[in-house]
Amino acid sequence: MIKLLSLLLLVPALLTAQATALTGRWLATADFYGTPLHFPMELSQQEDELTGNFDGDKLEGTVTGSSLHFMAKDERGGTEELAATVQGGIVTGTIVFVDGDDKDHPTTHRFTATPVPPRRAGTPQRFDFTPSVFYREFSAANKPVLTVFPGDTIHTTTVDAGGADEQGVTRVLGGNPETGPFYIETAAPGDTLAVHFTRLRLNREWALSDDGIVDRGVNSVLAVKMKDGFKNVRWHLDLEHGVAISEKPGEHLARYRVPLRPMLGCVAVAPGSAQAPPGTGDSGRWGGNMDFNEIVEGATVYLPVSVPGALLYVGDGHAAQGDGELNGNALETSMDVEFTVDVIPGKSVLSPRVASATHVMAMGLAGSLDDAFRAATANMAEWLADEYKLTPSEIAQVLGTAAEYKVSEVADRNAGIVLKIAKDRLQFPAPAQK
Repeated sequence: MIKLLSLLLLVPALLTAQATALTGRWLATADFYGTPLHFPMELSQQEDELTGNFDGDKLEGTVTGSSLHFMAKDERGGTEELAATVQGGIVTGTIVFVDGDDKDHPTTHRFTATPVPPRRAGTPQRFDFTPSVFYREFSAANKPVLTVFPGDTIHTTTVDAGGADEQGVTRVLGGNPETGPFYIETAAPGDTLAVHFTRLRLNREWALSDDGIVDRGVNSVLAVKMKDGFKNVRWHLDLEHGVAISEKPGEHLARYRVPLRPMLGCVAVAPGSAQAPPGTGDSGRWGGNMDFNEIVEGATVYLPVSVPGALLYVGDGHAAQGDGELNGNALETSMDVEFTVDVIPGKSVLSPRVASATHVMAMGLAGSLDDAFRAATANMAEWLADEYKLTPSEIAQVLGTAAEYKVSEVADRNAGIVLKIAKDRLQFPAPAQK
């Protein structure tokens, strides 16, 4: 009788566990003609009913035994219809995609979905990583060099833009070779990766630059005057006094000193698998060669996650750089780097963002300065709406009175504009209780 009573008491718990077995965050990976594409999926199961979202699209469906079916709809009339079975905690089946602009040609793809792992409990760990390989593409196909969890800290080094390390030994072909990628457990498409730089220090006493000005910085008259530019300039890095000095200055620059301000030109996650891997001289939504001179020690960089594990790259150390990287190079050098990673689940940013002790900074990266300006403004507007709950009218008033714009990059394919707002301008009181 006691055993029977115990079993009867256990039945409701078993039924509850079964009824909510699918509830949680999932990562669906579909085969698109041999290329894996990743989609975030959030499910809530109540008995035989399913709700949630697929890649941000609201879904509704049913569960029958080990089988499930749901339909997700986007705002343009497109749908994703999924039919699958659950076995061993893994969902497998097919997805039928219907484009809202081409409803007569649906496509069907096999997929597998696995639960997004939870954050690790316990004390965060610190890793000392010595790189032995460097990559020249921001690619999801590159093998991760280290796996860490949110909250963990990585200490490592980078080579300079030409591929030389702290000893001056060339380790890899130039073009901003990257350290990484680092795989961040729990990071899934639709999340945001936060990278807090706790240490950016120079680890050698010289840097290279040049004496040219890039095309975006010259008109026809100045271009003629600068026709003999882009010769190498080598700088001595006086670490004791915190300045850089040209080793062979012109007569008017004999006393010219540049204050050292170590920064990283490249911080990136891997773009989505549907995109051809960009080279490490490029930039975009994934970050990359942003050359923003406020990515310094103490700054936090926020990047949208597009692939499992995010796959974080760092590189392109600069001893100092003026706004825009007008020479096409900064004071290029190797770097000693330490950073802590975190994951903001289920929240993706429009474009790279940076926070310092005093400012929030939204980046715009585009083919022209005009488009980069618009992108930075849209990025900040979304930040103010999501984080500070401002209305469009309130956003316009804040931007019109508090915006500071910087030209971050003009040297590469994409130009960069950054919109900054001082944090003390964003101390809004809580709404009055009605």
